[in-house]
Amino acid sequence: MNEFKTYHPIVNFVYFVLVIGFSCFFMHPVCLAISLVCAFTYSVMIKGRRAIKTNLIYMVPMLLLMAIINPLFNHEGVTVITHFPGGNPLTLEAIIYGLCAAAMIVSVILHFSSYNKIMTSDKFIYLFGKIIPALSLIISMTLRFVPRFASQLKVVVNSQKCMGRDMSSGNIIKRAKNGLSILSVMTTWALENSVETADSMKARGYGMPGRTAYSIYKFDKRDKKALACILILGIYTLAGKILGMVDFSYFPSLKDENMSALSLSVFAAYLLLCLFPVIIELWEVRRWKALRSKI
Repeated sequence: MNEFKTYHPIVNFVYFVLVIGFSCFFMHPVCLAISLVCAFTYSVMIKGRRAIKTNLIYMVPMLLLMAIINPLFNHEGVTVITHFPGGNPLTLEAIIYGLCAAAMIVSVILHFSSYNKIMTSDKFIYLFGKIIPALSLIISMTLRFVPRFASQLKVVVNSQKCMGRDMSSGNIIKRAKNGLSILSVMTTWALENSVETADSMKARGYGMPGRTAYSIYKFDKRDKKALACILILGIYTLAGKILGMVDFSYFPSLKDENMSALSLSVFAAYLLLCLFPVIIELWEVRRWKALRSKI
């Protein structure tokens, strides 16, 4: 299930820019819940069931950790639950704000994980290679660095383990030396890989004036409709934010600044925007089943 990936790169890019941007700045609990649930759903949809376990392993501890840490430093709020030994109050508002801040961070991480799956390096270079060739290459290399680094790290760790140099055996000093050795290998690999990539792109004439590039992407009617829907939902949601329809106050007390029917429509538009690729995937599954039933 990866139909959204087949759309034009500009459609994918605009969607993730809007969703990730809104996830970073919308602190209303309803918006945070929408972003978190939709990001989790789409991540599982395109990565499979194994993503459920992976996401929960990182998501739940982070939510709990920030909910615990924030009240230790933030003592604002009028609803005092108890007092710490030092006399500082533990407030309900600080706990809820910590949970919401954690939900924002987790949802952004999940959206970025889906972004790395959908927006490949060739798509990013296709969009910005002619406008900002050097910067687009650096950003593309940076975005794909983490998954490649993790994959190479597994290879290095397994090879070191075969030679008895892993970090799971021996005393603390030996484990530290083995860990530094692995770190040294990975640092060398990262530097050499970046230099080889730069030399390879330079040899191909990347970024030179007048250079043309083959592209398989075509902006058809399907892409126009998808981009129009994304922009309409995004602009409507942004307008609602500018008008204060999705503002929420955590301190000194929990208060929805301007809840109305218009606010509900903004939430609905934001929900449709976040669910846009999920709807596309489900619609494609429905079409596929309908075609199979006719055969």
